[in-house]
Amino acid sequence: MKPLENLDKYEVVLASNSPRRKQLLADLGIKFTTHVIDGIDESFPAGTPVMEVAQAISRGKAEAYRQLAATGSRLVITADTVVVCGGEVMGKPHDAAEARAMLRRLSGRKHHVVTGVTLTTAARQTSFSAVTEVEFAELADEEIDYYVDTFAPTDKAGAYGIQEWIGCIGVRGISGSFYNVMGLPLQRLYAELKKY
Repeated sequence: MKPLENLDKYEVVLASNSPRRKQLLADLGIKFTTHVIDGIDESFPAGTPVMEVAQAISRGKAEAYRQLAATGSRLVITADTVVVCGGEVMGKPHDAAEARAMLRRLSGRKHHVVTGVTLTTAARQTSFSAVTEVEFAELADEEIDYYVDTFAPTDKAGAYGIQEWIGCIGVRGISGSFYNVMGLPLQRLYAELKKY
């Protein structure tokens, strides 16, 4: 029996346009399609503990896809990634100036990357999150400027992609799943998908 053969009874749908999430899910050997509903509210309830924000957003996204999951034999995967630094949630920067400010804040510090994932079928729903601690070396302003100007990281939580140049020169240490920092905690996702 091949790994995750249990998923053959489902049409697996990734509810994300993220090229990184698409690649990571493909790396697990899963056949899937993508479906994205525009304009989904990604807010979260006031007072949500910072380490639970990503999971709350992934569950909120799942609600928008509940009708899709209820028709046919579909398994819908929704996810959200945030960076938590100094007790505050950092999402995606709105522009280059905000990206530079985020990277200055991460420079020389440890932070946490939290990815929340929700799996939804007509019969059940599972939600979980994974946390990875990342330590950045001190980043010079010219290094931050080069990265933001060259890689335009406004589509990434915390304004960086660990798999890109900034990760090569800036990440001093990591504790937890590397893939989680990219957008999907693959080992945990694999373990949860085996239960379906």
